[in-house]
Amino acid sequence: MDRLTAMRAFVAVVSEGSFTRASERLGVSTQLVSKYVGQLEAHLGVRLLNRTTRQLHLTEAGTVYHARATPLLEELEAVEGQLGNWQHQARGRVRISAPVSFAALHLGSLLADFQRTYPGIEIDLQLNDRKVDIVEEGFDVALRIGRLQSSSLVAKRIAPVRLVLCASPAYLDARGTPDSLASLKGHRFLRYSHMDESSEPLLKWLAPESEEPAGLMTNNGDVLVRLAEAGAGLVLQPTFIVGPAIRAGRLQVLLPEYEPAPLALYTVYAHRRLLATKVRAFVDFMEGYFGDPPYWDELES
Repeated sequence: MDRLTAMRAFVAVVSEGSFTRASERLGVSTQLVSKYVGQLEAHLGVRLLNRTTRQLHLTEAGTVYHARATPLLEELEAVEGQLGNWQHQARGRVRISAPVSFAALHLGSLLADFQRTYPGIEIDLQLNDRKVDIVEEGFDVALRIGRLQSSSLVAKRIAPVRLVLCASPAYLDARGTPDSLASLKGHRFLRYSHMDESSEPLLKWLAPESEEPAGLMTNNGDVLVRLAEAGAGLVLQPTFIVGPAIRAGRLQVLLPEYEPAPLALYTVYAHRRLLATKVRAFVDFMEGYFGDPPYWDELES
């Protein structure tokens, strides 16, 4: 027996005063309404209604049960209605994980525009360059940069991400400008610790075991760019970080013919089906926001 359906049938019979009118209200047959009420009485072990050919009367047990069941059904309908409104009106909190440098440089205007468009959505933005577990850590969406491997998560590509090798004019004046992969030997490298190693020729030359003299490693791209601007070495970083320094002449692009294949910025979320409207609104809003190619790839001053 579906207890909730039986409860609704009983309350409808009492409210309408007859099985016939209750069946019309519920959109089922009179026989089925009578069956539901009978099953409920059998489940409870008490008679709820005294039936005559013309009238229905609540028993004492029926009066008590009706008084308790009615507010329960009303509360349930209110909860279902509220959730339905959230699904259709894009309301509630969206918890987002994003890379530190990208968020600091490029998410501010997007989030401001998003909340002007969807004022009922609250944003909880957490910055971290590690790969978070969306489900375990309670995130609705994660922004990830890289070449994503297949998984049970849903990933939507937002924009390409170029990596360029750079150094400051002062460093190049002092150490020479490399014009081939072999000429990288002897240069000092500033490495991002979360860089995904690959078979790219340039990345092979920048591998730790090839370093002479010793390089430097950190988990923050902004720090690496500041070090490169100060003449500390060569840096391989996304154009969304180094773009302003290149346009201003503080950094110079090296060996563009060996630029690694682009990565991409993705929105990643757990489920495609029954995706909450608030999450769908954010994912859809990001699509195309940065342009294609994105504005940060305009490296000419």
